[in-house]
Amino acid sequence: MSARTIIIDHGSAFLKAGLSGGNEPQLVLPSVVNYVPCRENPGPSCARRRVSLGTDICRPDTFSYPVQRGRVINWEGVEHIWSFILEKHRLEHGDFPVIVTESPLKGPADRQKTLEIMFELLDVPSVLLADQREMSLYSSSLLTGVVVDSGCGLTRVQPFHLGRPLWPGEKTLEFAGQDLSAYLFKSLFKEDYSRHNLFQLDTVASTQMNKCYVPQNLGEELDFYQSLPDGADRSNSYQLPDGTPVELTAMQRLAPEMFFSPQVFNLQGPSLPQAVVESIEACEPSLRPLLAAHVAPCGGNTLYPGFTTRLYQLVASHFSPTRASVFAGSNRHFSVWLGASVVAHLSMYKSEWVTKAEFSERLRL
Repeated sequence: MSARTIIIDHGSAFLKAGLSGGNEPQLVLPSVVNYVPCRENPGPSCARRRVSLGTDICRPDTFSYPVQRGRVINWEGVEHIWSFILEKHRLEHGDFPVIVTESPLKGPADRQKTLEIMFELLDVPSVLLADQREMSLYSSSLLTGVVVDSGCGLTRVQPFHLGRPLWPGEKTLEFAGQDLSAYLFKSLFKEDYSRHNLFQLDTVASTQMNKCYVPQNLGEELDFYQSLPDGADRSNSYQLPDGTPVELTAMQRLAPEMFFSPQVFNLQGPSLPQAVVESIEACEPSLRPLLAAHVAPCGGNTLYPGFTTRLYQLVASHFSPTRASVFAGSNRHFSVWLGASVVAHLSMYKSEWVTKAEFSERLRL
């Protein structure tokens, strides 16, 4: 193990990267690439286009997300982003081992591809592939508990006992932040909505970050909004490009209710609290009180005001308030990265690292 390690946590919306030992990743950038046809040889062929990071404001329809719903759908884009990250760190700090966090949806072929990129293309000395849910557990300073991870592409629930996953309780819900964004796109812009319209993207992102919250009781909150006169809350609006203010509806501000009442938004599957309860109930009866007492939410969606309070109330209503507890750290949107930063210095993971020499030997066998 090295004294310092480069940690890459590549999510569906953002990539977090940096050297281990910090209180947060040193680099956070959108997981977005764009393809621009080359003037010298224009055309649709891969050989006739240039890939770059982020969005091109002159060609907003050329960007895409290489990771969706926890699955890599564009390895070329992933290679480009990882190359940028490692080149930047090498220029500033030199060469270090790398931890790449991975979604539980990745299969053996994805892991092999990750190692090929890291060793053959990027020439790193050693790599550790780390499960994102397990890293979130360590960031909460827990060995036993229930990780509730809700990001852009996936919402996942995984119980652990003494650091080991309890597989009967594993839950994956395929509604997450991007579904909330899709709801806001359609409700704000109706038939004119476009996921490649940069103004609409900015409006939706700003609404999610600054206006949305989780009500403690949906019915009571809707009644409250209905009792307000028009324009009573000046913060309850956004502006069109021409400066015209538009007032948000109650359901637009309460969009994160999606995680607690998915049927209201025409989404299938159990609510997040129901999935947590079912996850705990699927484990051994003797472990249930301990698991209910150590629920660890993480991921960007858990930052919505009211989210952790509502989650606690619903879990406590099933297991009793004296037994339930929710651990909500202020940096829980970086939980995976922070957990990997801890693991980088644990000797118990030494046997799970793969060196470049070991990888080359495997290929020869």
